[in-house]
Amino acid sequence: MTLRRCLLAAAFGLLTLPAFAQPQAPFKTGVDGTFAPHAMPKLGGGMEGFQIDLFNDVARRLNRGIIIEPASFSGLIPALQAGRYDFLTAPTTVTPERAEALLFTQGYIWTAYQFGIKKGSAPIKDWADLKGKVVAVNKGTPYENLAKKMGEQHGFTVQTFDTNPDAVQAVVSGHAYANLAGNTVVRYAARRNPMFVADWTLTETRAHWATPFRKDSAVLRGQIEDVLKCMKQDGTIAALSEKWFGAKPAADDLENVVAPGHGIAGLPGYEPNAPAPDCALYK
Repeated sequence: MTLRRCLLAAAFGLLTLPAFAQPQAPFKTGVDGTFAPHAMPKLGGGMEGFQIDLFNDVARRLNRGIIIEPASFSGLIPALQAGRYDFLTAPTTVTPERAEALLFTQGYIWTAYQFGIKKGSAPIKDWADLKGKVVAVNKGTPYENLAKKMGEQHGFTVQTFDTNPDAVQAVVSGHAYANLAGNTVVRYAARRNPMFVADWTLTETRAHWATPFRKDSAVLRGQIEDVLKCMKQDGTIAALSEKWFGAKPAADDLENVVAPGHGIAGLPGYEPNAPAPDCALYK
């Protein structure tokens, strides 16, 4: 039964409204508001980006409002654990350590390390292809750490920049051969700059980006996960991914893959027997 029919039936006393259809306070959530294209300031005020579109639609399908508060990522998980947020809208990498302390939905997008190069440059197929070249990275990131480690082994130089857009510009201007960053950030930069193209992805670094909750929020985790599954099935998440990252997700990308249960198989917090959602409720 659709939400509209549920509401009409309830109005005539024929049905008790499901919990998600009852008037409730808006969700309160947090996101890194400077992580383009996931969340970033919008001209005229507010924020825009993949995460903003995704979770505004999640809240709409649950008949709830949502408050998405920008904050530094380093403080988001402690604030969630302290009860400030209901869940995080920030893309959060799922690790075994985090899964011990938090509940996660299944992943809705892969995160992985990826290189971007100047259009017309020879593609990178292996670390050895970078010998004698310069790799530009954002300072203080895991990409800097990996690039420096591999640079020592394969004979290339690493240049650091205060922002990743500066690192991309170094590639476009010819001061560096490649930029190493996250796959969604590289794809977004390539979408905005025709002289910059996404290149080699380090598939061994691939991990789930998912939504974290406190351990006492299993019911809410299940509700949000069910909506995310339905948004995968109807193509919404794939369409948002293409809109913000500039590439259509493959059939086996997480934007399209609906896994059974709640959470991620093999990690703490996984519920293998959670029933499949009735997506007619979440239009």
